[in-house]
Amino acid sequence: MSSKALILIDIQNDYFSNGRWPLDGMEGAAANAARLLAAARECGHLVIHVRHEFESADSPFFAPGSTGAFIHDTVRPAQGEPVLLKHKVNAFLDTSLGVILEQHGIRRLIIAGAMSHMCIDSAVRAAADLGYEVQVAHDACATLALTFGEQTVSAAQVQGAAMAALAFAFASVHSTDSLLEHQALSD
Repeated sequence: MSSKALILIDIQNDYFSNGRWPLDGMEGAAANAARLLAAARECGHLVIHVRHEFESADSPFFAPGSTGAFIHDTVRPAQGEPVLLKHKVNAFLDTSLGVILEQHGIRRLIIAGAMSHMCIDSAVRAAADLGYEVQVAHDACATLALTFGEQTVSAAQVQGAAMAALAFAFASVHSTDSLLEHQALSD
């Protein structure tokens, strides 16, 4: 049995260009996530899909039951792949993610998805705190520009800062090509 899992977080319709909360480069990130997904399936690794829904219907995106909250077709779950619903930023908080990983003897994770500075950051930090070995596919993650006070921070800068922080102490951060070329998905 494999000790590795691919976790795809919040690759949902509302984050794409025609959604309610589009992210910079989401289409490219999803295409890379799909490549990782195909490789994980080929290697027989556990694949877990995580999707976010806010609990209020008047949320700005991911409204309960909305089409925007569905997982995007690019990474559509296959039969038997767990799909976890979360209502908080951290994919481990109030979900069965930890239990599923434990049941499958998983100790190594590859994580991709959105938003880099929020749900990816939170899940990677939680996983590292729980003792998992974590790899992040930086180009299979997406984010958006942010404003703090009078300063607007570009999506590229947000992405760079998020990945640099994760690489400093929580995960190894690689491109999709690097992960696939170095057979990171093989055991």
